[in-house]
Amino acid sequence: MSFLIGLTAGIIGGLVGIGGGVVMIPLMVSFSNLGQHKAHGTSLVALVFTGIVGALTYAIYNAVDVWAAVLLAVAAVLPARWGAKYCCDLPEARLQKAFGIFLVFISILFLLKPYLPSFFHPDTLWARALIFLATGMATGFLSGLMGVGGGPVMIAGMVLLAGFDQHTAQGSSLLAMVLASTVGAFTHWQFGNVEKGLLPGLIPGIIVGTFAGGSFAHFLPETTLRVIFTVVLILTGIRSLKAPLPPCDNPVSGHVK
Repeated sequence: MSFLIGLTAGIIGGLVGIGGGVVMIPLMVSFSNLGQHKAHGTSLVALVFTGIVGALTYAIYNAVDVWAAVLLAVAAVLPARWGAKYCCDLPEARLQKAFGIFLVFISILFLLKPYLPSFFHPDTLWARALIFLATGMATGFLSGLMGVGGGPVMIAGMVLLAGFDQHTAQGSSLLAMVLASTVGAFTHWQFGNVEKGLLPGLIPGIIVGTFAGGSFAHFLPETTLRVIFTVVLILTGIRSLKAPLPPCDNPVSGHVK
């Protein structure tokens, strides 16, 4: 089952450049009976491999901006650890609802993209650098908190604010998420929020699926990719918002200092 979860998440994550955490987390909660905290931590470990394989796949098609990815990744390092720590302080139900709201919000931004003013796309090097750094900080925190690679936030920043095309934004986000996911995953590992028994199946599934999804993405028009990206986020966000509350809503204890 863990291999199929990884394969599904990898295909969708590679296709739309979001790493697959938004798919993997609900699947692990539903089919592997993981709590929300452990699903987030386990997801981040798998997403390190998603980022590596996905970035290499997009690089084959010259769809990775290394400079943007480096700025995003560097800015995300410390916030990723802060987000992972804060995740462990949140009650299970609140974390699940926050995850759903986060996805729906990003979806709305992409639906509104055609109506956003063009001055959101600065041409100066410093303005773009500031956008990448700010986006990276937000990405790192949300990556550690939500257990996702941060792809939705990074892609939104690059497409909506920096004027990137969808393919390059997706490839760059996969490269940038490697560092943020590693930091977040390490923190969750320290807190015991990683289900190690799922990793031997999850990681090979993620690798195969990400390569397949990333390769297929380059045969689709940019508009089609953006629509798929938005639909995946909306459906996953609604699923998280509609999920029933767990019987016990206590924060995780036993933190590592």
